[in-house]
Amino acid sequence: MEVILEIKDYFRKIEETISKLNLQELEDFYNLLFNCYERGSQIFVFGNGGSASTASHFATDLNKGVCFGLDKRFKIICLNESIPSMLAYANDLSYSDIFVEQLKNYLQKDDVVIGISGSGNSENVIKAIEYANGKGAITVGITGYDGGMLKKVAKYSVNANVNDMQISEDFHLIFFHIIMKLFNKNLKGLK
Repeated sequence: MEVILEIKDYFRKIEETISKLNLQELEDFYNLLFNCYERGSQIFVFGNGGSASTASHFATDLNKGVCFGLDKRFKIICLNESIPSMLAYANDLSYSDIFVEQLKNYLQKDDVVIGISGSGNSENVIKAIEYANGKGAITVGITGYDGGMLKKVAKYSVNANVNDMQISEDFHLIFFHIIMKLFNKNLKGLK
């Protein structure tokens, strides 16, 4: 294996993925988050594995990166960050309940619920999104591949549209960084 060729191939796949993105999905996502901010609703974000890290990263970016210095702030909670709660639900009920049970404590109508799944088929993410739909929340699926079941059940979708888990995860973080930069520009006047 020639390392340089592998590196070039990875970047080629990233370029191909950029050309296939539906930018309207990203604009719609920004607008629904802005509307959520304006009305003071909550945002919940979650995922498994690498997507859990991305969810935590996004919550930090909005909580500190965007809101620091502002009087009005986002109300975003990453459901992955309460490890004892997740483990309790996984142990006493099932792993598929770790997100939906936390939502039952806090979710209100018109809150935004963001599920992240590279494959789009994570059972616990789908279950939480379906629950949120039933409670009148605004749901978003952040996915890779063809979006899987999550793209079908979420009211909004932002799909990386690439059959590669690592590149999907790369784009999920890029999506969230774009959103952060847009909010910094819009709310704080930063470039």
